[in-house]
Amino acid sequence: MADMTATTHRRSRWQLFLMPALLLVAAAAWSVFWLFAASQAEVKADAWRAQEARAGRTFDCAKRSIAGFPFRLEVHCEGASVLLNAQGAAQEGAQQAVTARLGEILVVAQVYDTKLLIAEFTAPATIIDSHGSSSMVVNWSKARSSVVGLPAVPQRASIVFDDPSIDRVNSSVQVPLARAKHVELHGRVAEGSTPDHPLIETVVRVGAGSVQEVHPLLAQPFDAEIRATLSGLKDLSPKPWPQRLRELQAAGGHVEIVQSRIQQGGLVAIAAGTLGLDAQGRLDGELHMTVAGIEQVIPALGLEKMLDEGVPQGTLDRVVPGVKTQDIGNLFGALDRAIPGLGKVVRQNASVGVAAGINALGTAAVLEGKKARTFPLRFAEGTVYLGPLKVAQIPPLF
Repeated sequence: MADMTATTHRRSRWQLFLMPALLLVAAAAWSVFWLFAASQAEVKADAWRAQEARAGRTFDCAKRSIAGFPFRLEVHCEGASVLLNAQGAAQEGAQQAVTARLGEILVVAQVYDTKLLIAEFTAPATIIDSHGSSSMVVNWSKARSSVVGLPAVPQRASIVFDDPSIDRVNSSVQVPLARAKHVELHGRVAEGSTPDHPLIETVVRVGAGSVQEVHPLLAQPFDAEIRATLSGLKDLSPKPWPQRLRELQAAGGHVEIVQSRIQQGGLVAIAAGTLGLDAQGRLDGELHMTVAGIEQVIPALGLEKMLDEGVPQGTLDRVVPGVKTQDIGNLFGALDRAIPGLGKVVRQNASVGVAAGINALGTAAVLEGKKARTFPLRFAEGTVYLGPLKVAQIPPLF
């Protein structure tokens, strides 16, 4: 009986120490696995940096560290910078370098799935050209991104900014260029695409956005959502943008605007169509638009000021090509001579006439319960036409 009791005690003590021993072995094995995964993360990061450098994008960190044990990999990049080298569109063959710097980037991955990367960026970011002649400051309250598939070809990627702003720096004075409450961009390789002919699906959303110094219509806050599909790519390997765009144009590639919606105050517009590039890198194509409340944006075209104050012929050509400045002045002068004050009345009601003319370009429609018009928006040789009206000029993209 005593022997049986002793044997039972020995088994109990063995079972008592077995579980802690197994836990220690498991912890040691997991630690080795985590260290291996961390070393592989650094290897993949270096491979990705080399890949990007071949495409003219050099990424660097003043200090890099890895943490996150036991279940995550957290890569901290302090003093992050990226040097972009690309050929400019204005001067063929000229190398233009742009450097962007920001405080810190935190990249997180689960130790068991390092192909999914989630990143957070610390504001602000400073962008300076190679000559130091111009710079911009980009700020945000929160910025994060996610990428699936690195360091190989990514299958999908997203980036989201809260409260982003872009300012141009002039002699230490910051001049606002763009603002928004929320901006997000999503992209993925469409199902059924092949590696040699990938089809990219994208979604862009902008909340309360505004852009200065481009066009008066963009200076007022607007909300936008655009869904588009990009075709004509040969691969998704990193390349300088001018090279990518030239290949796209040579292959007959284009952007199909599947669905878009823009709202600015009482103006609501939807559009769909196809845009491509001509041999000079200028936008070419046509969108079919349906707009409700277009009369509310006519003043932003600047026609009333043009008629009241007079402008150079070049500016007039940009809005109503073919009309001469002296013709307008002679017309309003004749009206004032015939009936004093009539010319001023016509000037003040010019927007009504322009709105009526634009409405006559399209067909009647209903958009979100409001009366609307449907008409074409053409892009030819970089010029944007609203019917016969020339409303904007876009520079070549390469």
